[in-house]
Amino acid sequence: MATFNYKLAGPPESERARELWLQHAVGFILFEDIRRYAVDRIDPHLSPEVRAVVQKGIDDAVYGLMMVIDGVSGALSNDSDRVELSVVARHVRNKETGEATVINELNLADGDGMCMGYHGWLKGDFGSNPVATPKAE
Repeated sequence: MATFNYKLAGPPESERARELWLQHAVGFILFEDIRRYAVDRIDPHLSPEVRAVVQKGIDDAVYGLMMVIDGVSGALSNDSDRVELSVVARHVRNKETGEATVINELNLADGDGMCMGYHGWLKGDFGSNPVATPKAE
């Protein structure tokens, strides 16, 4: 299911738990809106063996994205210049006025590691504090 089918769960109380919650929320978004999107488009008529190979290709591509987000790869440089990618996660709270306030912001390269979270996220483990619940139909 795409993330628009979910409702964000409330953040935990402690600062450290909120930081982990934010990173797990990013993992949830990437796994639902990138990985699941691709997996759902695998031709259902393929043999189980071919489906497994296609699934591995999807998982490898997602892991490659995690390495770029972590800063392990994903930069170009020469003797004087560098181009790098930075992914920032923001927890934003909307006010009744329609104005938004950034509650927490984290450059994911400075987090605990998207590659570390990846293996748990493959198993559906998005941390001890829920990040999302399905919307009621």
